[in-house]
Amino acid sequence: MVRIGCAGWSLPRGSWPAVPDTGTHLQRYAQRLHAVEINSSFYRPHQPATYERWAGSVPPDFRFSVKLPKTITHENRLRDCAPLLRSFLAQAHGLGDRLGCLLVQLPPSLAFEDSTATPFFTALRAQHPGAVALEPRHASWFTPEVDAALKEFQVARVLADPVRHEAGASPGGWPGLVYVRLHGSPRMYYSSYSDATLEALAAKLRQAADGGADVWCVFDNTAAGAAMVNALALGRLLGA
Repeated sequence: MVRIGCAGWSLPRGSWPAVPDTGTHLQRYAQRLHAVEINSSFYRPHQPATYERWAGSVPPDFRFSVKLPKTITHENRLRDCAPLLRSFLAQAHGLGDRLGCLLVQLPPSLAFEDSTATPFFTALRAQHPGAVALEPRHASWFTPEVDAALKEFQVARVLADPVRHEAGASPGGWPGLVYVRLHGSPRMYYSSYSDATLEALAAKLRQAADGGADVWCVFDNTAAGAAMVNALALGRLLGA
């Protein structure tokens, strides 16, 4: 399955005709898309009961991707994070089998250092065996050596649009997971993607899924409501 979703499940008024008109926003959203990214976890913790309630609001085949807190990625910058990971995962594991992936988004200033990355991913893997996607933004992460290190930890490198570095134009790291994040281009968070772009994207995602990868595609161009429109259009192209 290619899992298509948005960063968050808010429903802009323009999307209301395309979704059921009863239930919470999450329940209505989950009737049309099979995945969503929880970005609020980056800014603040949520109680396990909150995650449990979200998990109980969606169909059995729906999955959540949960973004790691900024205390881990931006404040501690991946250092000495085992206790922070333990606290975060105790919350997010409230999703149970609806937890599909963890998203680790790094600040643009955070360069790759093996002395930091290896202990971090070792601590993460000691506590969480499931899918992990990494969105680095410093050029030093986009090398064959780093890709090899990520494969060892079964961590996929996100393909993020707009592409910051040439090597980031393709997914990297562990090939068993392909995770695409579309922030909007040319205007980040606002621009909608054209039909031609979505058609080309659908072909690439289908190819990755046919090759055996678990595939996620998340639209983060939410500021003007384009994400839901693009996600539904991509779903139609893929027959979802």
